[in-house]
Amino acid sequence: MSGHSKWNNIKRKKEKTDAQKAKIFTKIGREMAVVVREGGPDPASNSKLRDCIAKAKANNVPNDNIERIIKKAAGEGDGKQYEEITYEGYGIGGVAVIVEALTDNRNRTAGDIRHYFDKFGGNLGQTGSVSFLFQRQGVIVIDGAGKDEDQVMEDALEAGAEDFNAADGVFEIVTSPNECGTVRAALEGKGYDFLSAGVEYTPVTTTRLEDPEQITKMNRLLEMLEDDDDVQEVFHNWENPPEE
Repeated sequence: MSGHSKWNNIKRKKEKTDAQKAKIFTKIGREMAVVVREGGPDPASNSKLRDCIAKAKANNVPNDNIERIIKKAAGEGDGKQYEEITYEGYGIGGVAVIVEALTDNRNRTAGDIRHYFDKFGGNLGQTGSVSFLFQRQGVIVIDGAGKDEDQVMEDALEAGAEDFNAADGVFEIVTSPNECGTVRAALEGKGYDFLSAGVEYTPVTTTRLEDPEQITKMNRLLEMLEDDDDVQEVFHNWENPPEE
């Protein structure tokens, strides 16, 4: 598992409230609109859109919503121009954090994210300040309920996966960043559904927190970041986030 907190993160994703799910739908819709404008509305020729649709399905976005977002983006859309920005910083206790955002107002987003870090004992850094502690990998996660581990592993490796991990009833399939979409499509063709699928920052080294106050502040920082409308993904190297 490379020591990172995938299992805790998956549990958090599976237990999202309806309000949180609605926010996730909005964020995925924004991301999908951007990739449609960049590469067109046809997933057959737009690999980023294919990956985005897979992400939407993994988060249980209804097909009708997906089609509506694509059609809207292919037209005039909402007129806003979004840009992708990656922020790097340290949470309390030296936990490395990478934040991927999609925003129509760079100053607003930077100010908000800096505020979250400052409020909970961390600090926002410069580009490259923590990314050296991570590597980019394709990560595909499958619910293991009712599935044979050996068969899933065989199918994953045959599809081009680089690594396979199993724990707590969940299967994690690791690929190179460029092969994530290809491996996901091959597994989808075999009838697999995904809890998540995409390219992530996975930590090379991890950081533990033992002080209860630091743990509380770190957890609050992650919650605030994930709740921000402009934030698409949050990655960190916190080894022992609390069970929820």
